[in-house]
Amino acid sequence: MLLQGMAKSRPIFVCQNCGAITNRWQGRCDSCQDWNSIVEENPRLPPGVAKPGRGRPFDLEGLAGEGPAAPRLRTGIEEFDRVTGGGFVHGSVTLLGGEPGIGKSTLLIQACAELARRGSRVIYISGEEAVAQVRLRAGRLALADAPVELASATQVEDILATCSNGKRAALIVIDSIQTMHTESVDSAPGTVTQVRASAQALLRHGKSTGSSIMLVGHVTKDGQVAGPRVVEHMVDAVLSFEGDGAHHFRMLRASKNRFGPTGEIGVFEMTGLGLAQVPNPSALFLAGRDADAPGAAVLAGMEGQRPMLIEIQALVAPSSLGTPRRAVVGFDSNRLAMILAVLEAHGGLKLGAHDVYLNVAGGMRADEPAADLAAAAALISSLTGAPLPPTQVYFGEIGLSGAVRPVIHAGARLKEAGKLGFNRAVLSQGQQLNDEDKGAGVAPHQIADVAALVAEIAQAAPRRRGR
Repeated sequence: MLLQGMAKSRPIFVCQNCGAITNRWQGRCDSCQDWNSIVEENPRLPPGVAKPGRGRPFDLEGLAGEGPAAPRLRTGIEEFDRVTGGGFVHGSVTLLGGEPGIGKSTLLIQACAELARRGSRVIYISGEEAVAQVRLRAGRLALADAPVELASATQVEDILATCSNGKRAALIVIDSIQTMHTESVDSAPGTVTQVRASAQALLRHGKSTGSSIMLVGHVTKDGQVAGPRVVEHMVDAVLSFEGDGAHHFRMLRASKNRFGPTGEIGVFEMTGLGLAQVPNPSALFLAGRDADAPGAAVLAGMEGQRPMLIEIQALVAPSSLGTPRRAVVGFDSNRLAMILAVLEAHGGLKLGAHDVYLNVAGGMRADEPAADLAAAAALISSLTGAPLPPTQVYFGEIGLSGAVRPVIHAGARLKEAGKLGFNRAVLSQGQQLNDEDKGAGVAPHQIADVAALVAEIAQAAPRRRGR
């Protein structure tokens, strides 16, 4: 009789991919269409409807006025601070994602050591490794003398109680959020409910104490941070650590940042003593290139707010297959198909019987529309056998009509090209350039459409016998 007035706790079924909640199990999630991702979870607290209470009125302010600048916690690693917008903001929560073995823990232990050596209290909580394993890594990186406080724990309540003792921590690293669990929910670690509840508890601690929180997250097969997308909305910044195991450099990219620009990247090089900063990544990506070989064009690109020169390589060869191959690395395959169609329709090229291979050198990705012109130049150069001028860069968007369209940040692109000894840039005829842009030491060569680009490159093509 005493239990009749109590609310009954019913199990819920939560999708581990998108976080959608249903009242029954099913093989496929209706929200994200993922198979076998729904797991039964039993909430410890029974669901109920909160009664409306009497709140306190608060003051409203207008849009005019200036607020104090957010204080920053600089790590001393310039490439890291660049991506975060000048350092961690006190009380901010940052989510760092990356593939296993890419170097997330190495990067964070280096940042923690730099902060600790400057007198800040830094706490590193590892849920996947023992303290001895973290110490071994620090010893290999020559960071054992840094006063970083280590612990191996997974209980969120114990972690928060430990961090609250003594001096306020400037930075708390949680590696990783998928291994944490809290007593507030009755679910296995790594499930959507546990990840969401643990992240919420850590977020409240950071906002109330002013400690910066760094959460490490696993990634899925498609490169997305594993767990519910709501965690990405809860945090202040989302960083991704990217790289290829076949190359020695890594890129830290900001896809979300409430306190700085998004799309910003920092470049690191993996060495025997950890990650070393690369202050001039353009020179790194262009090192060792064969400037006299046909099919290679240099793109004056942008990564966030940072100009970067990247080499785009193309190989066009006659195909013996009924359906020619189209292989792409570091470039959008749909974008390549469009460029090939425009070159055939408006450039007079016959590419239907050729295999086409396009590669962005160094493991980089060229996702911006400004890479269209460089990719087209590399394709034309490979087909005609005409090497492109070694001191020439390209940037511009190609439309379906064959016209070359202007792009943003032309001045920054020209300045970066001038720093590395390039003296000529091929760009859109409609690109607006001011006097400062023209004085960067790079002569602009403006073209109207891809037909002009084909004619210019074909003039330098070697004459073949029988033609």
